Amino acid sequence: MSSLVSVVCILVGFVLLVKGADWFVSSASGIARRLGVSPLVIGLTIVAFGTSAPELAVSVTAALGGANEIAVGNVVGSNIFNLLVVAGGSAILCPLVADRTLLRRDWPCSTLAALLLTGMLLTGNNITRIESLILLVLFAGMLVWQIRGTQAPVETGAEEHRSGWVLGLLIIVGIGCIVAGGQLAVNGATGLARNFGWSESLIGLTIVAIGTSLPELVTSIVAARRGENEIAMGNVIGSNLFNILCILGLSAFLNPISVAPSAVVDAAFLTILSIVFWLVARRGVLPRSAGVIMVALYVAYTGYLIVR
Repeated sequence: MSSLVSVVCILVGFVLLVKGADWFVSSASGIARRLGVSPLVIGLTIVAFGTSAPELAVSVTAALGGANEIAVGNVVGSNIFNLLVVAGGSAILCPLVADRTLLRRDWPCSTLAALLLTGMLLTGNNITRIESLILLVLFAGMLVWQIRGTQAPVETGAEEHRSGWVLGLLIIVGIGCIVAGGQLAVNGATGLARNFGWSESLIGLTIVAIGTSLPELVTSIVAARRGENEIAMGNVIGSNLFNILCILGLSAFLNPISVAPSAVVDAAFLTILSIVFWLVARRGVLPRSAGVIMVALYVAYTGYLIVR
């Protein structure tokens, strides 16, 4: 595959990923609001899972194809991007008021998930099938806890004028675009890695991670501008939980993953970031100043990835 074809595959893949995720999220959220589900649950589950669908498609495809470093790099890189750029960028536009449930339950769980991943990679630079089952069981338990533990009611979504069958059709079409886009993105990324001698880890942590995180970025920024802080922050934390526990769990279950030692550094960096900015947000708000620092940290981290 030539470099030009690889780039075209990546670009077309990302367009399909973003558009598919947009259809999925808007339609799934419309159905959820019809049922009176709370904004935090929508952000932590439906929106988070929908915007993480590109990561799921890319990582599972990469794992099945033996591109292990892209599978892991995509998840870790996406989580770092979500925390620093998606949350940080949203805070720059509008300081984010942090929900108490999110701070007490979901953010600490996201941090523990990153710590667990770091520990798994430290024990052998791999994720075994048994470890993948642990991740998937934890994901199922976390999902039940989130749904049962967040009871705040919301309006039933009178603003949703599309019929149920239209919403269902858009969900199916969105999933199809996400799967196709994930395949194209992986093929293009691996082609670039081979043509330019770039490591799969670098491609996964940067190009693929940023591309698959575009739905989170757009969704959280729009939510922040509308003052929907619970959806904006719930999307970030919910996506990070979904990425580690479900996506890596499923990818490693299908094909046990082995990675380079540098993956431990990236996972540890994600853990440290999760702790530091959780402490900042515990004051009740993620201010603009913190958002600026977060985005600047991501720029510095990307520079480190390129030169290491």
